[in-house]
Amino acid sequence: MSIVIPTLGRDTVLAATIESLLALPSPAAEVLIVDQSPEHDQPTTEQLTHWNSTRAIRWMRLPKPSITRSMNHGLREANSPLVLFLDDDIRPNADIVAVHAAAHARCPQLWATVGQVIQPWQKPKPIDAPRALTGLRRDEDFPFHSTREMEVHNVMAGNLCVHRERALSIGGFDENFQGAAYRFETEFARRLEAAGGSIRFLGSAGIDHLRVETGGTRVSGSHLTSSSPRHGVGDHYYALLHARSACEANAYCLRRILREVRTKFHLTHPWWIPVKLLGEGRAYLAARRLMRDRMKVLNPSDSIKANEQSP
Repeated sequence: MSIVIPTLGRDTVLAATIESLLALPSPAAEVLIVDQSPEHDQPTTEQLTHWNSTRAIRWMRLPKPSITRSMNHGLREANSPLVLFLDDDIRPNADIVAVHAAAHARCPQLWATVGQVIQPWQKPKPIDAPRALTGLRRDEDFPFHSTREMEVHNVMAGNLCVHRERALSIGGFDENFQGAAYRFETEFARRLEAAGGSIRFLGSAGIDHLRVETGGTRVSGSHLTSSSPRHGVGDHYYALLHARSACEANAYCLRRILREVRTKFHLTHPWWIPVKLLGEGRAYLAARRLMRDRMKVLNPSDSIKANEQSP
């Protein structure tokens, strides 16, 4: 198994995460750090350089931040048949690698396993999934802090182990997701299952997610007060991609726009509502442009014919 850690804007916590993974009793065959940070502080730079020179890790740099692009880069560069993606601000359980590996060995037909993720406000609990949501929101309410093992139709990329060749066969992660890339994980799970794959949740392959306030996807700032499309474009794009009809897609996008301003924050800070609505409108239009660009790539002949027929 190869571990791949995409990272952006993290220093001390990144070094601590790597150190904990190198010290696992059943370590991975390799640890790949896909670094999108412009620079690190001196202690972190020195530590990463040392680990890289001693081949404890493979430290790769990418010039332009993108979570999906960095994950695809790690997926292609990995040397193992299984690739475990982890966040850069975690504390892993001691047997995380062993549990993921054992699940794939036990069920060779698995395409992916997703491990338990404990957020700072959560405790591990032996609970089942409510399975209350359907359609585009299926398993959006899945309890990733559960201690149980079960089938799942959604994933969290911060503790996700994929069969490398099968993940590559469906194109990896969609690099059209921008900014915070919200819903890129669900979109990947959808394509995986459409290809005939299955996903297993492992309640004993856990991490504590530290949710460090700086770096990572949080470099995009607060979505509550932003007019940027970066926060919502992924969700709108996901709906346009996977809805069963244009009606379902547009209804989903409209509900999202309204839901984003029906918050406790906006109730007490109503002057931010027009700003947020502007951001959501821009996000929807950006998602439509992504869909048009995608269709041009998938159907170049149709695009050429359309251009030839235009006055």
